[in-house]
Amino acid sequence: QVQLVESGGGLVQAGASLRLSCAASGRTFSDYAMGWFRQPPGKEREFVAAINRNGHNTDYAESVKGRFTISKDNAMNTLYLQMNSLNVEDTAVYYCAAVRVFNSVMYRGQYDYDYWGQGTQVTVSS
Repeated sequence: QVQLVESGGGLVQAGASLRLSCAASGRTFSDYAMGWFRQPPGKEREFVAAINRNGHNTDYAESVKGRFTISKDNAMNTLYLQMNSLNVEDTAVYYCAAVRVFNSVMYRGQYDYDYWGQGTQVTVSS
């Protein structure tokens, strides 16, 4: 089992930046591929970014590519999402997710992940 706790959300103006963190505990963090998802108001949860277990490979949704950066600090047991040039369409509850893997895979599908945080709200005003 691994426990995940997100932090760093808040209310910002369009064009601003935020960095989300996801602190993990319970197991060897370096054994887990990780992802960020978000759920905008009234919509389904959607993929944002993924990273493989050693942090060397990443994947992004088209809507955030070039603006968001996912990173993983295995020494600190923490996953990050640096979000720049935020716009109102980025408003959502953001979740981190984890799955134990045995190679360098990473996943876009939410059903590929076994562990989830409770979410952190990001609100972008115009």
